[in-house]
Amino acid sequence: MAQLSDDCFAFGGPMMSVDEAVGLITTRVNAIADLETVALVDADGRVLARDIAAPLPLPPFTNSAVDGYAVRNADLPENAEQALPLDGRIQAGGLAQAAIKPGHTARIFTGAPMPLEAETVFMQEDVRVDDEGNIVLPPGLKPGANVRPVGEDIPQGHVALRAGQRLRPQHVALAAAFGLVRLEMVRRIRVAVFSTGDELASPGEPRAASQLFDSNRFMLMAMLRRLGCEVSDLGILRDERNSLANGLKQVAGAHDLILTTGGVSTGEEDHVKAAVESIGSLVLWRMAIKPGRPVAMGIIDGTPLIGLPGNPVASFVTFVHVVRPTVLALAGGLPEPLLPIPVRAAFAYKKKIGRREYVRVSLRRGEDGALEAVKFPREGAGLLSSLVETDGLVELGEDVIGVEPGQGVGFLSYADLL
Repeated sequence: MAQLSDDCFAFGGPMMSVDEAVGLITTRVNAIADLETVALVDADGRVLARDIAAPLPLPPFTNSAVDGYAVRNADLPENAEQALPLDGRIQAGGLAQAAIKPGHTARIFTGAPMPLEAETVFMQEDVRVDDEGNIVLPPGLKPGANVRPVGEDIPQGHVALRAGQRLRPQHVALAAAFGLVRLEMVRRIRVAVFSTGDELASPGEPRAASQLFDSNRFMLMAMLRRLGCEVSDLGILRDERNSLANGLKQVAGAHDLILTTGGVSTGEEDHVKAAVESIGSLVLWRMAIKPGRPVAMGIIDGTPLIGLPGNPVASFVTFVHVVRPTVLALAGGLPEPLLPIPVRAAFAYKKKIGRREYVRVSLRRGEDGALEAVKFPREGAGLLSSLVETDGLVELGEDVIGVEPGQGVGFLSYADLL
């Protein structure tokens, strides 16, 4: 369990930039030390605990990259076609029974091991068969063409997967190619998730006329699970300081992170700040970000707490920029910076300097084939439809004061945010 001192997030100053907030988290959160061995099939989304050096070369033997005909380099035709008699047939999974004879060719299939002394493969569609059954090879093929040498992909002993990598399907495939069946991983980060507010009802429960069904909690739990976390759904805490404090206190020791949504602003009925201060310490962040300015972070019995805004779009955006790097830091994961891709704006937009803003957009192809970002037609951090009906976010940095149609902007796909 990661244990933090009450002042490890101490920050005195005005509204914090996004980069300051991320830096504060990643440099001061202590990674958990607990490891576990998991089956390869369960490794996706988990953080690798140890470097993995290739136990064998990939490919482990020299093989053909195509269906065709294998020859010795000494028998490659130079200036004119050349007919060679067929000698042998090697299929994938089989073995060449003998070295290829000089002046001969062997039928070979994709993935099959190259016969001894054969060094080049002609694609089957590039050759023809003459009346005597010989294989007629065209001139001009480079020596070594269409062959995958042993270790061409990864040499034996090369560190192919590094500690701290959050594994994705392609990493799992590489581990499987090495013949591994179990991997040593960092234990899943245990996260307790609450919503706060008398105005909320859980889906499936009775809803008063003045209440909303709680959507944020389920969105955040889904996002956490995509980060490989073990999530505890702790429901809704009502707008009462002692109730909030007791609920947070009870879960702190059994979790690596507490995540709440709602109640972190400065209104009279926003009680998270007072509740946390009564049982731990809290630095209330006013992050220079839109949507999502009210974000809180503190410590309860050594466990970090993050309080996100109650509006769903603000909660989504601040999760990406605050919770995501916190989870990675707790797991000892390598940084995964968000890298916007360049697209062309198809909208006009004005913003305040000194604040990073995220605009919900859809992508389309312009008449010239370039990608264009089209702004969602309505504003508002409470519009779930603006997340559902768009493809991602345009990121506007602190120094930007506006965007005009045709201007280049940076786009972050929702698919790349988790």
